[in-house]
Amino acid sequence: MTSSSDVRAPARRGAALALRGTVVGRPGAPVLHGVDLEVAPGEILAVVGRSGCGKSTLLRTLAGLLPPLAGQVAQDGRALTGPSADRALVFQEDALLPWRTLRANVELPLAIGGVPRADRRAQAEAWLARVGLADHARQVPHRVSGGQRQRAQLARALAPGPRAVLMDEPFGALDAQTRAGMQDLLVEVLHGTGATVVFVTHDVDEALFLGDRVALLGAGRVSAVREVPRPRDRTAHDDPARTALRRDILTSLGT
Repeated sequence: MTSSSDVRAPARRGAALALRGTVVGRPGAPVLHGVDLEVAPGEILAVVGRSGCGKSTLLRTLAGLLPPLAGQVAQDGRALTGPSADRALVFQEDALLPWRTLRANVELPLAIGGVPRADRRAQAEAWLARVGLADHARQVPHRVSGGQRQRAQLARALAPGPRAVLMDEPFGALDAQTRAGMQDLLVEVLHGTGATVVFVTHDVDEALFLGDRVALLGAGRVSAVREVPRPRDRTAHDDPARTALRRDILTSLGT
């Protein structure tokens, strides 16, 4: 018999996301103009920019929560017309239901997707174990730390096997040590899922650690997209290519 710790959503091919000539914002209040941006299947694209530059609005447009004011938004070459279970959202606020246990929170999207009770319980327990919360499955959110709540939110987002994960500064409220641990955990748990990730942050170092590429937002547009040197290494502060890229991004952002 397969143990619950071995039960995981099957790996799926990540979604290809694209914006072409897109104007992003709300009617009468556009914030980004002429956005041309493609996110490859399985890529982690980090999006950085100053507060108010349109990062979160861009993410909500990719989620299908905000229709573009002009231009196109597509997934796998087809127009994106609204929210989909293919795309999971992870916010800075954990958004867990306070009256449900962590396991019940992770089970929720599986239940909505019609997964039978025994299977969804096994999958939820497997994901909680994967993010280091096996011993906290029966706790309610207010009984665990902020970092643990974010781990539970990550498990809830990934348990149904989404093809894209859209993350809006999910670690911004955490202390530096917990934040670094969450970054490492994200890289670890994404391995093998195939998911495409768009990760919004105002932290350049976080963007450089997580992103395969970094998109810079400023002056109402995507001002540049930069490839990030690999391998991913938190200790590579003195790598000349990484140092030059960091300096270039900070200069572009005016910081």
